[in-house]
Amino acid sequence: MPVRYKTCLLIDDNYIDNFVTRKILESGNFAEDIVVHQSPTDAITALRNGSVKPDVIFLDIRMPEMTGFEFLVEFETIEMEEKEKVKIFMLSSSLDPTDMSNSLDNKYVAQFVHKPLTHQTLEDLCK
Repeated sequence: MPVRYKTCLLIDDNYIDNFVTRKILESGNFAEDIVVHQSPTDAITALRNGSVKPDVIFLDIRMPEMTGFEFLVEFETIEMEEKEKVKIFMLSSSLDPTDMSNSLDNKYVAQFVHKPLTHQTLEDLCK
């Protein structure tokens, strides 16, 4: 299976979730490079300084330092090339319909995905 993206940014404060998601992404040849940040503010810094230039972002919603929605507000202010082409998948264990609705109302969010990420979900995202 060919690699689908050059760089994938995974933002989640939970180490175990990151480990599992990264393994699924790697085994699915999802991206050449998978960059993981447990801190959304560190991810914002990396995006601002250009040290990471993702094609796709998997973003958790519920994080203590900054929520996924707060991240999206900051993302809007970042100047980067082809930002409108970056696909953001909200990856969350939230069952709150408001989270799903708010996610899909954001112009950068391509889809709301329930944790844990599975091979089947990954295949569905790539269709």
